[in-house]
Amino acid sequence: MRESILTIPISEILEPKEGCPICRMRDMLEQRTVEYIMGAAMMEPDVRIETNRAGFCHTHFRQMLKQKNRLSLALMLQTHLEEVDKQLFSRKKLFEPKNARKAKLSEINNTCFVCEKVDWGMERLMRTFFEMYSQQKEFRELLSEQEYICLPHYDLLQSLAPVYLKKDELESFSKLAGELTEKQIALLYKDVSHYCTMYDYRNSGKDADWGNSKDSIERAIKFLVSRES
Repeated sequence: MRESILTIPISEILEPKEGCPICRMRDMLEQRTVEYIMGAAMMEPDVRIETNRAGFCHTHFRQMLKQKNRLSLALMLQTHLEEVDKQLFSRKKLFEPKNARKAKLSEINNTCFVCEKVDWGMERLMRTFFEMYSQQKEFRELLSEQEYICLPHYDLLQSLAPVYLKKDELESFSKLAGELTEKQIALLYKDVSHYCTMYDYRNSGKDADWGNSKDSIERAIKFLVSRES
């Protein structure tokens, strides 16, 4: 897939200041990849070879099902199922290694065309992300104004920061990322706790004040797993 399809300026992704910015990066890459594969690219031989090999995970099958062109998905499923049958059952090799089919089965169950492209795009976006953090004061300010960083992407940033940042930059970045994540934990704990207390009979009634707690379960799950529940 061409790099131009998957990348947009990082600063544009940070502009909304709503939710986790790394989630927004991933979501953008997923949307573009799903739209790409469900469009004309579906008929490109080199793309079909890859989708036949890798298939799709549950998350990305769900996203593809939401697209209007179900025929594209059916055609990809047709040839993917054919490839699965060929790799697992139809092929007969006289000197096939003992665990070859078991390994192939594990590979089929743990690969996804969209995941591979998103991982490819995220690697490049993360490199640019840290370059901008290192070089641009405006970018650092924009990052500090984000609503939060979800727990999985806090982990991702903490693991990548030592690769891309100098020692003095690493300390300030870790502090900033930690503050954005810790702040959200405190907020979610408050809202989830308030939600729980609202089931006490003393807090019931038509004038019961739920505050910001009604969607706290969904928000907490999204923070913890980086996905909508």
